[in-house]
Order: sequence, then C-alpha cells, then structure tokens
Amino acid sequence: MSTQIAFRSVKEIPPIDYYTSGRRTCAGCGPAIGYRLISKAAGPNTIFIGPTGCMYVANAHQFLTSPYAVPWHHTQLGGGGGAAIGVASALRTLMLKGKRKVEDVNVIVMGGDGAMADIGLSGLSMGLSYDYQRVLYVIYDNEAYMNTGVQASSTTPWGATTTFTPAGKVKPLGNTRYKKNMALVAAAHPKVKYVATATLWPPLDLMNKVHKALNSGGPSLIHVLLPCPKGWFTSPADTVNLSKLAIETGMWVLWEQSEGHFKLNYRPKPRKHVREYVSLQGRFSHLKDEDIEKLDKMIEEEWAFWEESAKVGRLIVPY
Repeated sequence: MSTQIAFRSVKEIPPIDYYTSGRRTCAGCGPAIGYRLISKAAGPNTIFIGPTGCMYVANAHQFLTSPYAVPWHHTQLGGGGGAAIGVASALRTLMLKGKRKVEDVNVIVMGGDGAMADIGLSGLSMGLSYDYQRVLYVIYDNEAYMNTGVQASSTTPWGATTTFTPAGKVKPLGNTRYKKNMALVAAAHPKVKYVATATLWPPLDLMNKVHKALNSGGPSLIHVLLPCPKGWFTSPADTVNLSKLAIETGMWVLWEQSEGHFKLNYRPKPRKHVREYVSLQGRFSHLKDEDIEKLDKMIEEEWAFWEESAKVGRLIVPY
C-alpha cells in the first residue's frame, strides 16, 4: 500500500548556510549553487558524501579549511553508493545498540556525471536497492567531466563539443550520442520511493524536492541539471538564467515520481525555441541552423511522451 509523503514545504530560502566560504569553485559554478540550496533544504542533521569530482577537488579540505558546516567525507569516484549504505547502516546500528540517540539523520551523496552516471553507476544501482530511509542520491549534472578537462560523459547532450568530442571536419556535430536519462534509470529500481529532476530555477522546486526525497520512507534520487561556465563556455552571470531557459525550451524536463505516481512539475507554454538556450553556450556555437532545428524537433517529439506520462500518471519511457 502506498504511503503519503509528509514533508515540510519550503516557502522561502532560509538565511542560514551549511555550505559556506572556503571553497575554490569557479565563478558562477552551478554545482556550488546547487550544493548551497540542497544543504539549506536538508538542514544541520545531515552527512554529505562527496565522491571524486568537481565538488571534491574544489571543496576538499585545503589548508585546514572547509566550506561544509555539517559532516562531509570524501569517497572514491565509484564509491558513493556503497559509502551511503555504509554510513546509514552504521548510524542505524549505533542507534539500535543505544550508543547514539535515536534521531533522523540525512545521508546525502552529491556525485557528478562520473560518480553517478558512468563510473559509479553500479554502486548507485546497488545503493538504490536497499530500503534505508533518509538516503538521498543527488546527481549534479554539469554534462561532462569538467575538473579533468571537459571530457564527454554519458550525460553530455547531443551536439555539444568537448575535448573528447571536438566539433570539426570529421565530426561537425561534436557529440553524437544521446544524453542518458538517469532519473529514468533510478525510477526502474523497485525499492526507490522518490525520484525527481530539478535545476537551479525555480530554487524552491529543488529545495522542496529535497524535503520530499528525505521524507519519502526509502532511498531516493534527484537528477539536477547544473550549468558549468567553464565547460559550457558561458558567462558566470548566466548560470541561473541558463537553468531557467533549459526548462522553458523543454531541453530539461521537471518531473517527479512518488510511490510510482508520475507528475510533471512545469509545462513551458509556449515552449521557447531551443535556439534561445544553445545560443548562450560556446559548446554549441558550431551548430548550423539545420542542426538546431533538428535538436528542437527532437525536444518536441520527446515532450509527447512526457505529456502522455502525466496524463496516465505513470512513466512511459520516451525512447
């Protein structure tokens, strides 16, 4: 029997920060803004796990400083899933033995493309198969391996140029693979109670989804699109605007699935042409008009599946 999700709806962004100064992220870093919002939503009784990636390299304890005002520990690139289950299991055991007071402690893994979608996919899948409560996996998706030189990942979008998929005479389009939808992958796991997608805009959508995930009664995952000025070749000032344009053009779809029930969170009406989104990004500057039109048509066709899923209240895979 399905259970009702109980969560405290966020009406405004709280002033207190648990991800503070002491970091070395780039100006306009989307994952850093995401970390700040997610930690605000989770609150002080939280343990963060950080697999190797941008948010480890730029945030790790350097010169006896740390941006985290809550417990945080690093794990290897593919170890996020196992580390989360280990921490959750240790907490539960200590509480059962009376060595720690019984309380709700959030365990959140913040992993990038490699830590979740590629190298760490098997560990993530394993972690999603356990029934531990208040364990949340967050994929901070900046659509490439940014901290090692902007190499393509399985979440790199079609048409983007990277150092592994450079646009040129041999491959004028750059990356010709289609982006992996990790939220759909997570939703296929029977133990998962809550799956959602989000981005930086609107911020309360992301924060409320964190609340829902942590109070869902089981493992959960949120796939968050987070622009990267360095890898997307964009202005640091455009990070939040790009998040907004991603959903207004339909390039990124905001949805959630709770206890198997699917819901669309935002419908762009009218949907803006994808040109407004890609024109701000240097990684798409090589695309010709016909390429951009093809991309826009792909988005239009895929949206028919999202609308059908919303109509019937369950996911229909759009591929």
